[in-house]
Amino acid sequence: MSRVLTLFLATCATTVLADGDHDHHAIHQPGAVRSAADTSKVAAFDILAAHVHGSGTTVTFHMTTNGVAGADTPTAMGAVGGAPVWSYVWPTTLDPAVVGFDKGAGILAMAATSHPDFDDTPLFDENRDGDTANDGGIWHSHWVVLAPTDACGPGALAVKDIPEGTTPDMPATWPGLPILLDSPGFTPVFDGAEVTINAAVAGGAAGVSFDGVTAALRVNDSVHAPLLCVTDIFDIASGDLSLPGSVE
Repeated sequence: MSRVLTLFLATCATTVLADGDHDHHAIHQPGAVRSAADTSKVAAFDILAAHVHGSGTTVTFHMTTNGVAGADTPTAMGAVGGAPVWSYVWPTTLDPAVVGFDKGAGILAMAATSHPDFDDTPLFDENRDGDTANDGGIWHSHWVVLAPTDACGPGALAVKDIPEGTTPDMPATWPGLPILLDSPGFTPVFDGAEVTINAAVAGGAAGVSFDGVTAALRVNDSVHAPLLCVTDIFDIASGDLSLPGSVE
C-alpha cells in the first residue's frame, strides 16, 4: 500500500465500535498471553488476553478485557501540564527502526490512547468536525519508544525524550513532540471486550515477542523532561512484563 493511500485512509479514521466475530478475539487465539480476571481492577482495563499476529507487512494487535474496552476515558484536567493519558499497550521486541526511529532506541510498543487535554495527531481529524486539534480524547493509535526513566520513579518507564539539540531518526508522521512517539493514524477498533489495531510494519513481525499492558501515563506538570511518564500500571497480561508471546 502506498504511503499516500495509507495517509488517506488514516485521515478518515475514527474510533470504531464494531460487532465483529468474537472468534477473532485475543482470548480465543492460540499463543495468546492470557491473564485471570481480577474483579478488584477496573473491568475495561483488566486484561484477559493479549495477542499479536502478522500477515505480510500487516501486524494485528488484539487485547481482550474483562469489561467493555474503551468505555472508560480520563477526565480532562484543563491543561497539558499534568494531563492524564490512559492506554492499551503492546510492548514488543520489534526494533524501533522498522517504523522510522533510531535502531535500538528502546522498547517499541503499539498503543491505543485517550487524553482529552491535548491532541497529538495533527494529521488526522478523528471526530471529523474539520478541526484536527480537538480530538485527543478519542481513542487513537501511537507507536511509542519506552525506556526505564528513574526521574519518573524507581523502576518506572517513560516515553523516551528527545534531548535538546539532538536530531534522532523519526517517522514521517511524528507529531513534533520532543519524545519518541509517532501518530500513524491506525484506527483502534473496539468490539465489546476487545480492542484491535491493524498496523503496518516494514518486514512484518514474524518471531517478535510481545506482551499486553493497560496503564496510565501523565504529562510532566512543568512540561519538561521527562515529558511523559508511566504513572500507574492497571494490568499486565504476563504479570511480569516478560513478553512471553511470540508472533507466528
